[in-house]
Amino acid sequence: MRVIALAVQKGGTGKTTLAASLAVAAAQADERVTPFDLDPQGSLAGWGAMRARGNPAVDRIQPWEIAQLPEILGQAAEQGVTLAILDTAGSGSGGAALALRLADLVLIPIRPSRLDLMAAQPTIRAMAGQGMRDRVALVLNQCPPPPSPRTGLYARQLATLGVLADPAMIQRVDHQDALALGAGVTEQAPGGLAAEEIRTLWAWVARRIGR
Repeated sequence: MRVIALAVQKGGTGKTTLAASLAVAAAQADERVTPFDLDPQGSLAGWGAMRARGNPAVDRIQPWEIAQLPEILGQAAEQGVTLAILDTAGSGSGGAALALRLADLVLIPIRPSRLDLMAAQPTIRAMAGQGMRDRVALVLNQCPPPPSPRTGLYARQLATLGVLADPAMIQRVDHQDALALGAGVTEQAPGGLAAEEIRTLWAWVARRIGR
């Protein structure tokens, strides 16, 4: 089983939206996926509760269960899960540190703003300090529609900090609509540009984790 964690010490960067739609895209690509909500706010679990489709079903990890996360993931693997997606809290708490250690790949969503760039650096440094920088990928998220010089500018800056996932994710209303309806964007608007970007991102992630 492979483990992907979404983490950054800042709220509002789109972690939960990416976690939800990546989980659905991976399931549509024949992965057996369980998304785990480690955030005390429970946004991903709330999304899962709205899902009429059921699969993938979200497993919410309560704060007192965080220390048992290795055992919980082990049980999921024994049950045939091939991919776990961990949605962590937008702070240093909520089990983020343990999730980073357990992940085969850590995705750090960053919007094209200086504040987001600054907020991502503690997570990048923490991974580098533990010799795990090669397991980090930065996702330029919620970008303005093209043509936008800001997207290119921040892409170049992020490339100096680490591996930059492909593609940059454009801010599209399909993402918000899908999340509000308990769907992935590839379910809600399968023919749209947002769905195409998510499928491309999942393909990039799948290659990265050696699917």
